[in-house]
Amino acid sequence: MASTIQLRVDDDLKLKSDNLFRDLGTDTTTAIRIFLTKAVSMNGFPFEVRKTTADPYVKMTESELLKKLEISRAQAVDDAVMDMRDKYGLPDAIANS
Repeated sequence: MASTIQLRVDDDLKLKSDNLFRDLGTDTTTAIRIFLTKAVSMNGFPFEVRKTTADPYVKMTESELLKKLEISRAQAVDDAVMDMRDKYGLPDAIANS
């Protein structure tokens, strides 16, 4: 006798998992069955599960946040410019004529 398990997941997660498991030569249903079999054989989750004890978010003032955003934007622009220079073989600086 077989039992049925029904669960709801986000459409995007379902699509991504279907694609992943298809690439691995199986399907999502079989992958879930493998997970359950492994969990039973290990008497627990077949991977590490732990709770974060420290707060991963650093508290900061609005001005500190704005300064970090400013630095981040500047770095992103610098990175984009360097990527374009590398991609198109442009010099690091354009000389004034």
